[in-house]
This record gives sequence, structure tokens and C-alpha cells, in this order.
Amino acid sequence: RKIPFVELKSDLIIYNGSRFYNDHTHPEYSTGECVRLFELVAQDKAGERIVDICAQRRTEMLDRGVVRMYKNNTDFEGHSYGCHENYLMDRSVPFERILEGLLPFFATRQIFCGAGKVGVERDDRAPIYQLSQRAEFFEVIASVDTMHKRPVVNTRDEPHADAARYRRLHVIVGDSNMSEYATALKVGTTAMVLNLLERKIFPQDMGLGDPVWALKEISRDPTHKWILDRQNGRTISAIDIQRSYLDLAQRHLRGLDEESDWVLYEWERTLDDLESDPMQLTDRVDWVAKKWLLDAFRESENLSWDDPWLQSLDLEYHNIDPNRGLYFDLVQQGKMQRVLTDERVERACGTPPADTRAKARAAMVRTLSKNRVRYIVDWDSVYLENEFHLSLRDPFDTYDKEVEAFDEEVEVVSKMMGLRRSGK
Repeated sequence: RKIPFVELKSDLIIYNGSRFYNDHTHPEYSTGECVRLFELVAQDKAGERIVDICAQRRTEMLDRGVVRMYKNNTDFEGHSYGCHENYLMDRSVPFERILEGLLPFFATRQIFCGAGKVGVERDDRAPIYQLSQRAEFFEVIASVDTMHKRPVVNTRDEPHADAARYRRLHVIVGDSNMSEYATALKVGTTAMVLNLLERKIFPQDMGLGDPVWALKEISRDPTHKWILDRQNGRTISAIDIQRSYLDLAQRHLRGLDEESDWVLYEWERTLDDLESDPMQLTDRVDWVAKKWLLDAFRESENLSWDDPWLQSLDLEYHNIDPNRGLYFDLVQQGKMQRVLTDERVERACGTPPADTRAKARAAMVRTLSKNRVRYIVDWDSVYLENEFHLSLRDPFDTYDKEVEAFDEEVEVVSKMMGLRRSGK
């Protein structure tokens, strides 16, 4: 259907400080800034609930049909859409070091944070079960592109902060996770690797012969041995690459805080389980949980991987409706390990992170929603129709005093503009 202008340009800041907008006809939810790992996971899961509520509301507006929303990365017809991560890191770290340090990590982290996928979309090989929904869509090592020749490391650098101090690492190589545990491990391990890079620490002689090929090969390796060629002519497993990063993190980052220690413990436990038997991770890792479901169904119905029924079930794993999604069915049966409570997720739907500028942005949007004032709100700034401007360049500031002054300014502008519109 032809998309109305109001839908095409739909762009909202929500009361939890997140952004919800139309991105190339896909609804995109972007969490507010977070400095704590489990807060980020809560804000991510809150996004699922918010979007599901929107789908229900939209269904109520229709004469017929039902709107269903899926948190996945492919339409199974050769089109992919990402789950982007953004990390703020020290500008002084040379990009060459970032590239060298991240390529082996990004190519291999899918062994615990891949979402799983039925089928092959980018070549003519027979359908198989893959670890990652995104892996086969990447073509180059590094570039600014996100939609065509997708890079393993994206060079887009728009920090929405002091660009002299910070670099924005825009990560597009990951899958959308339903598992809270997988999201926490994905983001937590990546943050630790970046912490190591800022300390000038990363595994030596770990370069892969072809990182793009490695990313794809790991995803489609049915043996789960994940053996890769290195630049030095030797081979190494994806698990051993991850252990190299883990060893450095244990040596240099242990004891930073409770969340970091959780990541270190679970990172090691996950790698141990992957090495002994990946199916031990059915309660934590999406690609394993999904494979367990699909294998059981395949055996009961005597199906091969090219049966479209399996892709339908693959898709339903990502249905964000708690009453229909296969992931939520596993949760309700107590078969998925969680890191959050339902209450914490519900709270995150309307409450921003308390220790970043997301708190200020959310507070200002609440104030603006109660007043008839035209405004523009971005990640790092707010503009009112009387040319008032408030800069929020520090992501780690909550701007409490500025918000108080802003509330007063909005009240003044609202009265002034109200008088002007009434002709008084």
C-alpha cells in the first residue's frame, strides 16, 4: 500500500527516553543511553512490549486482519534488516587498532549470540540451519554503508557527544536476540573488548585470513567445530579466539563491578558448554533454543530443512506477542534463563535510565506533551519554537537543573504562543 506522509515521517521520543520511528518502512526502536548492562537489556525488552502494544492498537483500527510484529533480521527473500549496537569509546584509540582488535571477535561472537536461521539466501546451496541471520549478508571488512555492501566493522562515526573525546562505534554485524541472556552476553562481552582496546590490550597474532568468509563459514558450519584460517597460515577455532579475549578480560577487568564479573563468569561457562556440547545452551542461546525446537518438529513430522513450514516456525520464534511467540512459550515453560523480571521490563517501558541524558530527554518530552508548544527533540539537543535551544552533549549527565529551567521556559512559551494563536 502507499504509505501516508504522516506514517513515513513518524518519529517519536518515548517517555523512557528511547526513540521510535519509521526507518525505510520498518518500525525501529532505539533505546536511550545506558551505562549499566542489565538496564540496557531491560530497555531493549521494553521496546518489544511497546511495539507489541502499537501493533495491537493498529489492529484495532483495521476493518480486517491482524498486525503482527517480529524481532528478526530477514524476510527469507534476500532482504536483511539489522539490530544495531552503539558504543561510545575513547577517540584516542586509533581506528586501525579497533579494526585489528575487533575483526576476530565480531566474526566469532555469533557462536553465543546468533539468533539462528533456516535456509540460505545469498547463494544457491541447499537449505541448512545457520547460527546467524545476518552473517551471509556481509561483503566487506570496513565501510560506512549499512544496507548494500555491508561491512563487518562499520565506520559511521556520529557520537552525539564531544567528538574530540569520543568515537561512536556503530555495530551492525549482530542479530536481534529474543533471549535476555544472549543480549546481555553479546553487549557485555563487546563492551569488555572495547575496554581492553582502550587500554591498548588485545590478542596478538589473531588475524583471520578472510574475516568476511569466516563470519559466513561459522554461521553455516553444521559440525560446530568452527575451524578458521589465520593470516599466519595456521588454523584456530572460533571458541579459542573467544577464549583469547576472555583470558585478557579475566586478567585485566575482573572486579570492576558485579555486572562485569557476571559477564566474565557467563562468558567462560558458555564457551565451556559450546566446546563440550552446544545443545547444553538451549536455555540461554537463541540459535540453540530455536534449533532444539525445530529439530523436535522435524523429527516428529519427518521434514527436511527446505520445508517452508520450518521457516514459518523460525519466524514465530521472533513474534513479540507474548501470547503467540515461540520464545515466550519457552519462557512460560521455564525453559529460558532470564536476567530480568517482568516487573523490571514493565518499569522500563515508562522509565528512562536514571544515570544518563535519557532521563533529561524523557522528562522534557513529558513536559512538552502537556503543553501546546512546537518542538524538536534529538539525541543531544532540544529546540522550542521561540528559538530556545538546550544542548545535551554529555551523555553521562542527567541535566537535572537544566530540566527545571526548561520546564519554566516551556510554560512561558506555551502561554506566549497560546496568546499569539488566539490573536490577543
